[in-house]
Amino acid sequence: MTAQESPPIIVIKKKAGHGGGHHGGAWKVAYADFVTAMMALFIVLWLMTSNDKIRKAISAYFRDPSGSGKMAGSATTGTGEALSVSKQNMNNLKNDLEQALKKSPEFDKLKDYVQMSVTGEGLRVELLESERGTFFESGSPEPTGAARELLTRLAEQLRDLPNDVMIEGHTDSKPYAGRPDYSNWELSTDRANAARRLMQSSGLREGQIIQVRGFADQNPRDRDDPEAASNRRVSIIVRYQDIPVKPDDSAPSPEAETKEPKSAEKKR
Repeated sequence: MTAQESPPIIVIKKKAGHGGGHHGGAWKVAYADFVTAMMALFIVLWLMTSNDKIRKAISAYFRDPSGSGKMAGSATTGTGEALSVSKQNMNNLKNDLEQALKKSPEFDKLKDYVQMSVTGEGLRVELLESERGTFFESGSPEPTGAARELLTRLAEQLRDLPNDVMIEGHTDSKPYAGRPDYSNWELSTDRANAARRLMQSSGLREGQIIQVRGFADQNPRDRDDPEAASNRRVSIIVRYQDIPVKPDDSAPSPEAETKEPKSAEKKR
């Protein structure tokens, strides 16, 4: 090779690698979903610290997010309106009331005297008397502290419902003694009225209570023992929405109302 000759110039081009290729914006979508979920969580937690109506509305939404319950009359609207309790969900109301009453400081002592049952006309809540008198003073329509506590809690749970409420008073078969112009009929009615006044003052809306009835001893709970203390009771009935109200529904006969006490035995 002469000095005038030069080696050929070889150019080698190398392309830089790009790893796994272009990833796009998928991570942005995932991050946005995460932020949205966290925001929804904090909103729900904040709303749960709000008042009872808002909590019930949120609870109803998660139980029935599709809104199908509205067709059965059991849905809650997003504005916090009340549940409408029908035959399909009366057991849910029963469970809610039981949980609410358990918050009462005295409930552990009284739970054997508070009975709830779903019947043909609705949910029946019965406050049963004991031998010593639990919810009313002996022979008196004056509620005890225990009665005031439980009736107040019941009213707080029922006031947002559109369902009608009835209140009944019952006594045992021992004739009332002490006043010639006062009998078990007056006592049972006065106790039911005392419960009505207390529940209305605790939040039941105007017109929600549609009947107050006194049965005296004509509808004993324990028919085998008409003088049993459990026959002395006040019953709160939350009626189904789809049952019409009859003025004489379950009312005692006129003949029964004219019965006079047989003796002057002192009432427990």
